[in-house]
Amino acid sequence: MLSTMTGTLVDATNREKISALGQRVLSGGHISREEALFLFNLEESADIFDLLSWANRLRENFKGNKIHLCSIVNAKAGACSENCKFCAQSSFYQTGSPKYGFVDPEPVLEAADEANQNGVTAVGLVAAWRGLNEGPMLDEVCDRIRELKAGGKTRPDASLGIIKSQKVADRLKEAGLECYGHNLESSRRFFAQHCTTHTFEDRLETIRHLKNAGIKICSGGIIGMGETREDRCELAFELKAIGANVVPVNILNPIPGTPFEKNTRCQLSKS
Repeated sequence: MLSTMTGTLVDATNREKISALGQRVLSGGHISREEALFLFNLEESADIFDLLSWANRLRENFKGNKIHLCSIVNAKAGACSENCKFCAQSSFYQTGSPKYGFVDPEPVLEAADEANQNGVTAVGLVAAWRGLNEGPMLDEVCDRIRELKAGGKTRPDASLGIIKSQKVADRLKEAGLECYGHNLESSRRFFAQHCTTHTFEDRLETIRHLKNAGIKICSGGIIGMGETREDRCELAFELKAIGANVVPVNILNPIPGTPFEKNTRCQLSKS
């Protein structure tokens, strides 16, 4: 028995279940966590190709076929106070990653010019630090955003870590920031396995401040850190709950010197 109206998927083949779920989403419906876990746990190549086919169909229906390119400026590199186990720029690990302070206007404007020449949609300022507070650094960040905005051809984006104050988010919006990159990284359950210097809730709070300011959210995660498929499923539902506008799916690059240096690509916990 298979019913897409009631959401019942009983005694159906995997192909029929995948098709029923795809049709439901295509019609504007939703899938449950149990149904999502069924999709995450597919093993057979034929089932996975069916799932990919439906994913492509849904993408074309809701997002079309146009690709938007984004570029970043590493506005402040290295010596980050956070202990994210996947990151080469953490001060906790010896990775040989470059270290320098917040950049002057010239490199940012040069990056914007290059982006314009190559049809890039957005240029983002990315900084390796805990986060952004009120004060001189916020003033300088806002200056860089205004300079990008003044160019008129590329969208100013940023990824500047934790924001604990609504005033900071509002200042960024006033300066012209349109989209903020702030990955949840993993599920709430798994988060402490890769970072203990800030919490999953700190990241959710940051996103709330940004959304209240009217800034779009780019938020996704990293796969291959040792999480379970259930963790990946929970991350997907957290991203749905925050209403992320863009969802990047990153694959761990095991960097020598970090605690995850020996992780195999896409490592998945069996527990």
